[in-house]
Amino acid sequence: MQSTLQGVYPYHETNLSKKIRQASRQISSEWQWRLFKLALIASDLIMTGLAFRTAYFVRFQMSIDIFREDAIPAFFFYQSLVLILIPFWLAIFAISGLYNRKNLLGGTQEYAKVFNATTIGLFSVIAVGFLLPEFIFARGWLLLAWVLAFLFTFFGRFILRRVIYSLREHGYFLSPAVIVGANDEGLSLAEQLLSWKTSGIHLVGFVDKKLPVGKAVFKDLYCLGRVEQLESIIRHFGVQEIILATSAISSRDKMLEIFKSYGVASDVNVHMSSGLYEIITTGLTVNHFAYVPLVEVNPVRLTGIDSFLKRALDYTLTIPGMIAVFPLMLLMAIAIRLDSPGPIFHRRRVMGVNGRKYDAFKFRTMYQNGDEILAAHPDLQADLAKNHKLKDDPRITGVGKWLRKFSLDELPQLFNVLIGDMSLVGPRMISPVEIDKYDHWDINLLTVRPGITGLWQVSGRSDVTYEERVRLDMYYIRNWSIWLDLQLLMQTIPAVVKSRGAY
Repeated sequence: MQSTLQGVYPYHETNLSKKIRQASRQISSEWQWRLFKLALIASDLIMTGLAFRTAYFVRFQMSIDIFREDAIPAFFFYQSLVLILIPFWLAIFAISGLYNRKNLLGGTQEYAKVFNATTIGLFSVIAVGFLLPEFIFARGWLLLAWVLAFLFTFFGRFILRRVIYSLREHGYFLSPAVIVGANDEGLSLAEQLLSWKTSGIHLVGFVDKKLPVGKAVFKDLYCLGRVEQLESIIRHFGVQEIILATSAISSRDKMLEIFKSYGVASDVNVHMSSGLYEIITTGLTVNHFAYVPLVEVNPVRLTGIDSFLKRALDYTLTIPGMIAVFPLMLLMAIAIRLDSPGPIFHRRRVMGVNGRKYDAFKFRTMYQNGDEILAAHPDLQADLAKNHKLKDDPRITGVGKWLRKFSLDELPQLFNVLIGDMSLVGPRMISPVEIDKYDHWDINLLTVRPGITGLWQVSGRSDVTYEERVRLDMYYIRNWSIWLDLQLLMQTIPAVVKSRGAY
């Protein structure tokens, strides 16, 4: 087996594989993560201390009217208190799993844990103040410290995460992985993992019983051997992650054997794809009938507190936002009217939750006789039919090009958010004729409200291929959290300013 693998390896090794080996020679994978955790602790310590100090400055040194004046700004008292609170705060972070590798760099759940941990710290101090009447502190200072500790820690971890993403391009913080199963599901998993450059997973190949060793399977990935040869493959390629394409493994015994061998190993992680659950990500409920547990599909993705939080975020930002941008919208309406004849607004018929159609409002950016203009360019008609976008669209007006460049033409969709047809953040809205492009994923797409912005907006907008848009939409739906929405809203502003992919 070893000689067989030696024959496959030269064909398989990519530039990234070489970078990983070079990085491992300089700093072992274990030490890379140890250094990262130390950097996280240092960042949390600095940011928490800065938050407490800023809270003191705002509460006692800025003379803001909303605070009571009878509180005594005893600097040395608060300085001593902070010296106790900071290690206590970091201990809460550690207990909450914020230095556990499985909770890091994997999504917005890390930020949710930061919020929960800082909230626990807040209530712990309140509890001590309740139990010890002689322990007196300014409530305004504590509330400010709570808010700022979350925001500052969030920012510090956000910056560190970007540093790690950059290092991954040079071979650091990457886990070599194999996919067991080279069927359609296995290929779909490979495509998604290869597309998501910051995942931390570096695929080295497939393990499949039906293909010969060395056969090209997908892009530069090859079949490395059979399941029976998995131990040698892991040892030879330094595999740290095993991903099982469940539909490709016909025998439950074989799957259990893999879990028994590697599921409890400290240096290898076993992941099982969700199969049908990957397609049906709307939310599943288990109900019992005659003591038999049966899985039921929810008609919408977000329910209960999740739905409430998302709508609360929409209204909290949309109402003041509309008041702030109303003068700008008025100027744009005048410019559109003066630039070319026709209505100010354009209504686009699109798909909403559960397939309900509605009109999405936009500022008009095209000439009224757009169809006649496009008819003179048959090559552009074919491109439009394929991608539903044109980079150099002759139908767009002079003002329309400027509006599209900075996504200002979408501002009227704030009305759609207020009505309840859309959300500030969500998947890209699509017309009824586009639904076939989503293939079996349409069951997920129509379970959430479309968004004015989303992953597609911050990932390149129109420069992103249609297949990539579908993948980004599915990622958002599967991994939604209120923290993901907040992160995407923050990333939208620089994405719009750069205007990359805007046309």
